[in-house]
Amino acid sequence: MKSVKVGIAGLGTVGSGTVNVLKRNARDIARRVGCPIEITHIGARRDNAACDTSDIRLSRDIFAVATDPDIDILVELIGGIDTARELVLTAIKNGKHVVTANKALIAEHGNEIFQAAQDNGVDVAFEASVAGGIPILKSLGEGLAANHVNWLAGIINGTGNFILTEMEEGGRAFDDVLAEAQALGYAEADPTFDVEGIDAAHKLTILASIAFGIPLQFSKVYTEGISRITTEDVASAAHFGYRIKHLGIAKDTGNGIELRVHPTLIPKETMLSAVNGVMNAIMIDGDAVGPTLFYGAGAGAEPTASAVVADIIELGRALTVDHDERVPYLGFHTDQMSDEPILTIDDVSCSFYLRLHVQDKTGVLADVTRILSDNNVSIDALVQREVDQGLVPIVMMTHVVREGDMSAALAKIGALEAVDSDIMRIRVETLDA
Repeated sequence: MKSVKVGIAGLGTVGSGTVNVLKRNARDIARRVGCPIEITHIGARRDNAACDTSDIRLSRDIFAVATDPDIDILVELIGGIDTARELVLTAIKNGKHVVTANKALIAEHGNEIFQAAQDNGVDVAFEASVAGGIPILKSLGEGLAANHVNWLAGIINGTGNFILTEMEEGGRAFDDVLAEAQALGYAEADPTFDVEGIDAAHKLTILASIAFGIPLQFSKVYTEGISRITTEDVASAAHFGYRIKHLGIAKDTGNGIELRVHPTLIPKETMLSAVNGVMNAIMIDGDAVGPTLFYGAGAGAEPTASAVVADIIELGRALTVDHDERVPYLGFHTDQMSDEPILTIDDVSCSFYLRLHVQDKTGVLADVTRILSDNNVSIDALVQREVDQGLVPIVMMTHVVREGDMSAALAKIGALEAVDSDIMRIRVETLDA
């Protein structure tokens, strides 16, 4: 029985996990594919003691794997963008199918890569690029294919979720929890991609493209991080019956698509609110199925390898199927992609949580509420706390308002002499079906 020959580029955490899963479950995988899956070539700068590669050809040049004539499928696990893009395009030009876990590569260069794959009659699979071990892309593109997706919202970065969970449960400051996350290996030495939402924006780009049949448009995702969240915000959210989560949100409004990543107040009783620590979860609301929740490990060697190997299995099965008969890369045929516009953040409408500090003077609160009213912002609830170092903390919740109107109001409030210009705003989502 002819085997499917796999080459792997990158032997880090996910690469070693992929080798281990393929070897450990070789018998079951062969039964699923209909033939054995064989790793015949690995390209890596160094060996990894976490997996046994003694029976596999090793190259220090990863491009030797992409051009190996015996390879059927290249698995790209090197990370980064520029070299990974060159590697994948080289493999495609050499007639290789590609599996990748690289969300940045797909979000920023996926349109180009898919066109190259189409031109060369090969496939690109990328399940592991979003939410690690959760099979969210196949579920969205195939399992929910009968639905018009109304919206999706997800906790799609475990580092940020760990930080917010610890801030709430331990009453700890952001910097303190971030240092622990770095010590535990949950956050990089430079945590910008995680805590400022860039990682989640890459993943949201991919999810939205499959959900709504739109081209990948990473540059149009509104992105905001969690580094300004304080313990005061976390406690105030709890006072109003909410928890703060760092969400990626995509909505079809009928007038365009919202693509946004930012801290969000969500009601404590919602399913996403109960997702703690480094776990990931995505809610999808479809017109036929209603709200669904997908939950699991969003990172780690074998959870991510689970998705990588599932893609290898899928491509192994597809090797005998005509390219044009396979599932489209983004769930929709390329000539059926929508040109629906992506809305700017100013055109998004939602409720808001606001925190500001004002001087303890008569008439200041009246000035603030007048400016809000003049800009179509209606207050739902307001709490005025005890004076702290000459400033009065004020926390309020608003009714639904257009973001552009809220921005205009906050600019005017921040310009008041009696108001500290560091005003905190957090968007609120009820995640109603």
